[in-house]
Amino acid sequence: CLINISGLFIYKILIITVTLNFGNKLMTVFLSTLTPKFYVALTGTSSLISGLIFIFEWWYFQKYGTSFIEQVSVSHLRPLIGGVENSPPVPGFSANNGENETNRQSLSECKVWRNPLNLFRGAEYSRYTWVTGKEPLTYYDMNLSAQDHQTFFTCDTDSLRPSDTVMQKAWRERNPQARIKAAYQALELDNDCATAYVLLAEEEATTIIDAEKYFKQALKAGETVYRKSQHCHPQNSQHEAHLRRDTNVLVYVKRRLAMCARKLGRIKEAVKMMRDLMKEFPLLSMLNIHENLLEALLELQAYADVQAVLAKYDDISLPKSAAICYTAALLKARAVSDRFSPETASRRGLSTAEINAVEAIHRAVEFNPHVPKYLLEMKSLILPPEHILKRGDSEAVAYAFFHLQHWKRIEGALNLLHCTWEGTFRMIPYPLEKGHLFYPYPSCTETADRELLPTFHDVSVYPQKELPFFIHFTAGLCSFSAMLAVLTHQFPELMVIFTKAFFGMLLSPFNFIMEKIKHFMPSSLWHQLTQI
Repeated sequence: CLINISGLFIYKILIITVTLNFGNKLMTVFLSTLTPKFYVALTGTSSLISGLIFIFEWWYFQKYGTSFIEQVSVSHLRPLIGGVENSPPVPGFSANNGENETNRQSLSECKVWRNPLNLFRGAEYSRYTWVTGKEPLTYYDMNLSAQDHQTFFTCDTDSLRPSDTVMQKAWRERNPQARIKAAYQALELDNDCATAYVLLAEEEATTIIDAEKYFKQALKAGETVYRKSQHCHPQNSQHEAHLRRDTNVLVYVKRRLAMCARKLGRIKEAVKMMRDLMKEFPLLSMLNIHENLLEALLELQAYADVQAVLAKYDDISLPKSAAICYTAALLKARAVSDRFSPETASRRGLSTAEINAVEAIHRAVEFNPHVPKYLLEMKSLILPPEHILKRGDSEAVAYAFFHLQHWKRIEGALNLLHCTWEGTFRMIPYPLEKGHLFYPYPSCTETADRELLPTFHDVSVYPQKELPFFIHFTAGLCSFSAMLAVLTHQFPELMVIFTKAFFGMLLSPFNFIMEKIKHFMPSSLWHQLTQI
């Protein structure tokens, strides 16, 4: 029985071998009948297809930061071939406390913040839309603003006053015209509704002067309501939320009035209003009013006052921002930039003041590496969003939009920045497993910035991502097939000969094996197999 099975197995192997030999002969005949036009069409089609794949891969990488082929392979093909997915961490188990602490810090740095110098929708953002036809604000950004307004300007006691009830609905409206209509309805119910004036100042006023008029009315109404809330606060604990809301309204209105004064050229008045506001409400430092003050003082060129503000807020225990770090670098650069020369510095070395200035620039660039491209006008500026991500491109746009003029005003400051900012990256470890002066640069900034910034803006990405393998592969495949198509079109006969020789070389080992089998096999058996 074993002999019969072995014989049957050998017989099947011989049949398969002869079948392959027959296929080899057919392939040879088929190749010999092909014309040069077929090879031109084949190479041209393969070049076109590989080129389309390469273009799609490049577009997908630019838009999403990853390779489409790689993503599909990992997501769909890996489970089919037995790939093991990363198991979720066990709750309560900590492999590395330091790593967890770093992750928590990264999450906090990826928090989206309200832009301290955000523009007015009606007087600035809408005017940009009328002129260019482009929307400067994204839906995600406006949705965050709507949440902020509901947090600042509403409370649980709004049902006690009909006007506040109407405004509570107004802040939730998506349609700007519906919000403005609701604000007028609230004013009909209560002429002292401060939040209604705030909404009209932000969205209906088409000039800063009109916005300032609305805010002055809001200030008058807000102060009246705030004084009433202060007297009611000790009598009823239910009014605690009411007092907090009225405080938020009053602070918001005073801050926006100071910004109106700054935009209208009354800078000293704006500085006084900001200082008074910071003294009256010192616990509201999280609103970052000091950044408004810094910008106004820089416009006045009151650099000693700027240094005094930095001495208070550029502290290791306080959160940093691009405004803090780059303003500190600007003051250090101001002391040496007017006489700084790279040739002289390379010949005699850097002085102590120049070293301090360069270190301050390196510190600022490490915190936000996107800012120098805007200050040096290597990237075009757009209107800043209403929310920013610290250390991200959105913060860089917001900072450069307001502070570029201050860097230009100081002679040589931009030249010093141009000569030294790229040296920062030689000091930061790569990959960014740890930072130099700050925590490692968070990896979430690109995704958040793409949500905050409009689609017509080219988002700055740091660190620059390396091109995936499949983009290199498809580019090489496209180039190689295009070269073959051109050669086949220019030298069709020669390419036909080359193709036949290439396939002949591939099939020569198989032909050699078949000749050996035929030599050792009886001719009658070989003839019988070929007949089959």
